[in-house]
Amino acid sequence: MPDVAACLAGYQTLWLSYCFVDSERAVFLKKALLPISSLFISIAFLATGYGMLMTYIGLYLKQAGLSELVIGIINSAFFLGALLAAVFSQKLIVSVGHARSFSAFSALMVMAFLGHTLHYNPWLWAGLRLLSGFAFYALLIVLESWLNEKSSSEDRGRVLAVYTVVFFLATAIGQLILGMDVTSHLVFVLGSVLVLASLFLVAITRISQPVLPPFERYSLPRVLHIAPLALVGSVIGGFFVGGFYTMVPVFVLNTYGEQSVVASFMAISILGGLLAQWPVGTLSDRYGRRKLLAWAGLFSFVICLLLALFASQTWLFYLLGFLLGTSLFSIYPLSVARANDRLDHGKDLVEISRSLLFAYGIGSFLAPLILGAVLGVSGGLFFTVLALAALLLGGYALTAERIANEQLSVYVAVPAASGASLAQLDPRQDDEWVEDHKPAFPTAPESAPRTEPTMTDITETRSAMDDSAQPQRQNNN
Repeated sequence: MPDVAACLAGYQTLWLSYCFVDSERAVFLKKALLPISSLFISIAFLATGYGMLMTYIGLYLKQAGLSELVIGIINSAFFLGALLAAVFSQKLIVSVGHARSFSAFSALMVMAFLGHTLHYNPWLWAGLRLLSGFAFYALLIVLESWLNEKSSSEDRGRVLAVYTVVFFLATAIGQLILGMDVTSHLVFVLGSVLVLASLFLVAITRISQPVLPPFERYSLPRVLHIAPLALVGSVIGGFFVGGFYTMVPVFVLNTYGEQSVVASFMAISILGGLLAQWPVGTLSDRYGRRKLLAWAGLFSFVICLLLALFASQTWLFYLLGFLLGTSLFSIYPLSVARANDRLDHGKDLVEISRSLLFAYGIGSFLAPLILGAVLGVSGGLFFTVLALAALLLGGYALTAERIANEQLSVYVAVPAASGASLAQLDPRQDDEWVEDHKPAFPTAPESAPRTEPTMTDITETRSAMDDSAQPQRQNNN
């Protein structure tokens, strides 16, 4: 285990060094990162509770004897709350302020968590999950607004990279906690404690009040017109991530019957998603988002089929879970980057990114409903449905329009769950940042002198000969 931990720590350092220039690292840590370190710790507490509860709810309900369809309905309520937060929470934040809003949403989330321990009723739990989803994503909006407020245009890319790493690692830790075979009451109490710890850190941090831009309606038809592949990728990416956190644990529990196996599989898959961000980003900047989205779809298709066939072998199941994480957690960031490739120098990036995030939420909301119904019919069809969704993405990406290298923007990794304010933290709004981070594509070499005439030369020569022969014919006449 120490060797594995050291390897992961080394890879994390390598990935972060991609974002940090060595000569500037100390300055960034001192002037940009340390003043907002409490916000990152707060995010880590929230993400740990988020990952732990998202996985545990399905396990508890299955052990309580509920059908997979009902479990899917209850889990989908969480993402319905997320969609409602994206539309309605900003008005409350603007009216009462970020600090008070954070306190209110934290209180709402704690009440929802503890409400699970008071009485067990499936429909009551569905309502509590809706409140939890609303509160959690509203909290992310507040935190992301503060991060944006404290980040300069030069540091936004690095701040977002740290945010992504912290969120992935904290979510994986939440899975490992479940591997300790904790009781149900302890899970909900611990989740509440983590939210309160997050609130405490924010309460003692002196941060000026950010200014939220006016709320704009999400324009999915406009995104479909500008970047259809990005919209399709966002919906399917949300479908994969939503299904992964809600119904995959139920499938694993049905197959192995042990909560520790579920926790290990989830943690390994999440770490696979984190470790894939740097190579996927580098390759997509070099070869284009269309090819990498096609890879993510087709690769996920193959892995899902293998999971459907070899789900009974534990070591192979873990390996396939790691490989699946590398592709499924890359779909949404690649989709946002694809949309940015289609825009003129980051124009309307915030609006488009918010719309894609809403589409991502729609996919996450639909996943538990569809996969719950499928899992209730046949466990063998579960990963088959995911494979078909991946194949749809891969096939559509192959037929999508290619974008020239000089028009490509830059890949930016984002967390698996984020609020509507994340778009304001995107460094691709700054044209200079994009130009500084774009890869240098090789220029086409100058053509050597031609030794043989081309078809164009032959055509031009014949035309010139005809023009010169025309006056001679007129003189002869």
